[in-house]
Amino acid sequence: MVYVDDMRAKYGRMVMCHMIADTDAELHEMAARIGVRRRWHQHPPEHDSHYDICLAMRRTAVLAGAVEITWRQTGAMCMRRRLTGLLGQPGDALEWRARARKHVVTVAGVSTVSEAVQP
Repeated sequence: MVYVDDMRAKYGRMVMCHMIADTDAELHEMAARIGVRRRWHQHPPEHDSHYDICLAMRRTAVLAGAVEITWRQTGAMCMRRRLTGLLGQPGDALEWRARARKHVVTVAGVSTVSEAVQP
């Protein structure tokens, strides 16, 4: 599944939002479908895997099947993927993040989450 959030960040004359997906294959397929070049992909280790897309591309992505979510859900889902390997569902993302923050353990710069909040 591909998701687009409601973030509104100015970038020059454009207003941008995020596009994320359960897998990089889905993300790149949607990017190609809506005309976003692969070179704009932001990826680990510098970033969570996503594209910043303009609002016109966002509308096109939604018409092509992307699910609209909030920027808070995007952040929570990306946190879940960093800690568990799975993006999870937007419907429980904020609750999961609240629980996870109580159970995140960082050792030698590597964060993990206890069994209590696994996806």
